[in-house]
Amino acid sequence: MIVYILIGLAALIVLVYCLLILPTQWLKVEQVHYKTGAGIKVLQISDIHIEHIRIPARRLIRLIGTERPSYIVLTGDFTELAPYLSKVHRYIKELASTGVPMLAVYGNHDHHLAPAKLQQLTKMLEEEGVRLLHNEMYDAGHYQFIGIDDWTSKKSDPDKAFAKADPTKPTIVLTHDPNVVLHIKQRFTYLMAGHFHGMQFHLPFLFKYLRKGALPAAGIYKGMHQMDNGMIYISKGISQTGTNARFLMRSEVTIHHL
Repeated sequence: MIVYILIGLAALIVLVYCLLILPTQWLKVEQVHYKTGAGIKVLQISDIHIEHIRIPARRLIRLIGTERPSYIVLTGDFTELAPYLSKVHRYIKELASTGVPMLAVYGNHDHHLAPAKLQQLTKMLEEEGVRLLHNEMYDAGHYQFIGIDDWTSKKSDPDKAFAKADPTKPTIVLTHDPNVVLHIKQRFTYLMAGHFHGMQFHLPFLFKYLRKGALPAAGIYKGMHQMDNGMIYISKGISQTGTNARFLMRSEVTIHHL
């Protein structure tokens, strides 16, 4: 009898691991092709949540060596916990060792940090060569990046971000919460965001009850979607928020062929 109980417990542990923990460790590399005229390849890493991440930086370094992206973009949520800032620094330092230019925007969890700690995070990122875009444009020659700060935290200012943009150039928008797209008046070529973790626990109608905004309520919470003023892509994120588990939703980084 005891043997059967032990076998049952072992089977339950394996099932829980396979359904809830393995998806956080089994990285999915999405390959997305969309012609913008920029002629670049971008690696998007979203929602690092360093306190929960189970994808080591060395795994990404191998991917970067294989894919050779033109840029690495970090679309928010590094951490909300000040004691983990040093771990963020180490992770970003490893990515920076590849020599690939990095651009970033902040997410809602980053803005949970005390102002002095957020300033510390900013300094850490800039020390590693990360270009943080706070509602501003980055001119990259024949194309441009627009960084819009987090909508959930009420830090977004799309008009300020687009103020110096050239409407004749391919425009690639970086932001965290994609709900901001409903408040952008200007046209853009392509937008990258994260925030929703692809639901993290992929249960039908989950976001109708969690009130994450107009987009998920309409079924828009991952992947590519054509909006009125441009194409958007919502990453499922590399890490987790809240419960450190996923269900029917693997961790993701995205290679955008633009």
